[in-house]
Amino acid sequence: MKLVLFDCDGTIVDSQVMIVAAMTRAFLAHDLAPPPRDEILSIVGLSLPIAIARLLAGHPDREPHALVDAYKEAFFELRQSHDHHEPLFPGAREVIDELGARDDLLLGIVTGKSRRGVDAILALHGLADRFQVIRTADDAPSKPDPTMVLDAMAALGADPRLTLVVGDTTYDIEMAIAAGCRGVGVAWGYHRPAQLAAVGAEVVLSRFTDLPATVDALFAEEAKPNA
Repeated sequence: MKLVLFDCDGTIVDSQVMIVAAMTRAFLAHDLAPPPRDEILSIVGLSLPIAIARLLAGHPDREPHALVDAYKEAFFELRQSHDHHEPLFPGAREVIDELGARDDLLLGIVTGKSRRGVDAILALHGLADRFQVIRTADDAPSKPDPTMVLDAMAALGADPRLTLVVGDTTYDIEMAIAAGCRGVGVAWGYHRPAQLAAVGAEVVLSRFTDLPATVDALFAEEAKPNA
């Protein structure tokens, strides 16, 4: 059985407004100047403690744990407010529905979000039943460590040669390669296409609707006798 594993933020869902707003609130709550937007988005995909530790690199006297808690609180408050805005990227629903209806494919999520965060996103968009396996920051070390992907494959009995990881950051692609899989980059997320290609993305998509054909092409390569 073939397996396609998706990242969440920056790949399926555009969470940048919420992420930047929550991180800004967390830093201000501790009397720190918030990092620039691009710097905040550069750490999307990492587990929260590691991401905040990187953003605090210029403040060695500050412990990340307090800001982690402040970020979680801010994100929860934003999610309950009328400003809550985490839309699907164009084409995401249609493609996930199309791939999920196939008999030869299984779908999963591998993300640096918490399980609570992923569950909230999937419930918001009515996608909870589309994915057969979900691995989060609660289950494994931060990307690019391959444990999330390895665990997801083990849970479904999937072969690395028939597993693709779809993501918008270099952490996703590096994780895929470390797990023995192939990485598919997307250009609409938080790392630049050139960065994704540089770390080994097989292809970088410019439209979500190009994914089904890409999936078929890459799996067809694996089916060749000398692949």
